[in-house]
Amino acid sequence: MTESDGKARSLAVLCVAVALTLSVWFAGTAAVPRLLADGLVTPGRAAWLTAAVQLGFVAGTLVSAVLSLADRRDPRRLFMASALVAAAATLAQTLVAPSGAAALALRFVAGAAMAGVYPVGMKLAASWSRGDLGVLIGLLVGALTLGSALPHLIPTLLGGIGWRAAYLGAGILAALGGLTILAFRAGPLMGARPPFRPSQMLEAWRNPGLRLANIGYLGHMWELYAMWAWIGLFLAMVLGHAGVGPLVFGVVAAGAIGSVLAGLVADRWNRARVAAGCMVVSGCCALVIGATAPWPMLALAIAFVWGFAVVADSAQFSACVVSLSPPDYVGTMLTVQTSMGFLLTAVMIGVLPWMMATLGFAAAFALLGIGPLVGAVAMWRLAPMLPRQSLPR
Repeated sequence: MTESDGKARSLAVLCVAVALTLSVWFAGTAAVPRLLADGLVTPGRAAWLTAAVQLGFVAGTLVSAVLSLADRRDPRRLFMASALVAAAATLAQTLVAPSGAAALALRFVAGAAMAGVYPVGMKLAASWSRGDLGVLIGLLVGALTLGSALPHLIPTLLGGIGWRAAYLGAGILAALGGLTILAFRAGPLMGARPPFRPSQMLEAWRNPGLRLANIGYLGHMWELYAMWAWIGLFLAMVLGHAGVGPLVFGVVAAGAIGSVLAGLVADRWNRARVAAGCMVVSGCCALVIGATAPWPMLALAIAFVWGFAVVADSAQFSACVVSLSPPDYVGTMLTVQTSMGFLLTAVMIGVLPWMMATLGFAAAFALLGIGPLVGAVAMWRLAPMLPRQSLPR
């Protein structure tokens, strides 16, 4: 098998494993419409089913960053173990009260386990980079996006078991994803396992280039997960019915296409400027979509554009961090970045329902537009600092 064949096969395995495993992330969000319809959860409590995952991920990434787990452990086995823990926690969700303390604790555990999946997956993808880092991580983000969208389809496919369907389906898929990663073969650029240096995580803020990349990422994360968590509720309100799961899947899954296309462009142009352009489009969608509620088809069209652009830039923040980080600590720098970003997402997911209740959808979604527009400025400033890119070979 040639290196090119091995690369294609390994990346296909990685993308499948990530898509299957990340289905646990929004399993709680996908269960919310049925829980609300059955009177089993309040809107405020429903927000915590998603926020608990974000907080768990933050806790997991902090532990991983301090211990440099992504760089000091076999990444495939770390990925597999993490995916299986997430699967077990998600399946256990079907056995407890849907919004009680146990349910939130299990969502927290599933989120913490994702710290061994997503940042590790980015490091594995980067090990095959040959001038095409943007599209490689773009493929991975596309897989993450599809995985995040999958739970919205599962209740339709597994009808008859109510709110448990999303958890049951996602748990099974995550277990399959964890086993799938064993077929992955690391590329030639996998860094050596470095010594244990907790202070290395501070490099993410000391280095001027990394600092700007992380500011851009925070602007991106200000918007992304809150949009994914609440766009379904907005579309249900606009369209006048709760059966919007397939539409929400389409809106979120559109980001998979955006991630790959942006990655292709970024590998041939300056990736920081590509990210800035995507953020401007996404931020403008956030600013205007709430005002289109009286025109359902226009609102739906903007939702699809927003879904396409809101995650298209995501891979480029990670690619910038990879290119600016010490080679042996790439996994740690990626973990620090995601930890900061997901802590912010937990805040925004919790704040948005309050904003929607007090000020309405238009003002709440407009608030989300602030983050990407600020982040676009940071990425434009970063552009001249990036290493000169070569075309893929």
